[in-house]
Amino acid sequence: MTIFVKLSDKTLSINNLNFPVRTGKAGFINESKGREGDHKTPLGRYRLRFGLYRADRLPSPPPVHKANPLCFRPLRPDDAWCDDSQNPAYNRFIKRPFTASHEALWRQDGAYDIIIVISHNDSPPAPGLGSAIFLHIAQPDDRQTLGCVALTPDHICAVLPHLQRGMEINLTAN
Repeated sequence: MTIFVKLSDKTLSINNLNFPVRTGKAGFINESKGREGDHKTPLGRYRLRFGLYRADRLPSPPPVHKANPLCFRPLRPDDAWCDDSQNPAYNRFIKRPFTASHEALWRQDGAYDIIIVISHNDSPPAPGLGSAIFLHIAQPDDRQTLGCVALTPDHICAVLPHLQRGMEINLTAN
């Protein structure tokens, strides 16, 4: 099974379900041409790695696929993601305090109450090619993302039961 995200019309499809998504506010780009901070969603075929969630706000998402569940772990206030392309931890989950540039994953706005980590530029990370491409909760004001794919809270909850570790997510222009 594959998740299809059609970036030209901003839709996500899985198992005959279709949902609107928010994507990079500067559009999309071929994955090999993307750059850190370009605010573009990288085209390409990726895999779902794991999930993170705010246990203080949500219950743990249940594993639906017993043979290959998408593993979730609770977020903690010191969780972050390194976006410093010159740091050895680039495009990796890290703990704060951290001296290099990073994005805090514990946010007050709810956008990262559920995060699905996508395999973009992580095996191994190429410096500057882009980091932290997630499937996460959309902002309530309908703004686009900095490169991620975002769904409303209701839609991400509808998608969760269909996800499994290693599942392909195809980010395509058409």
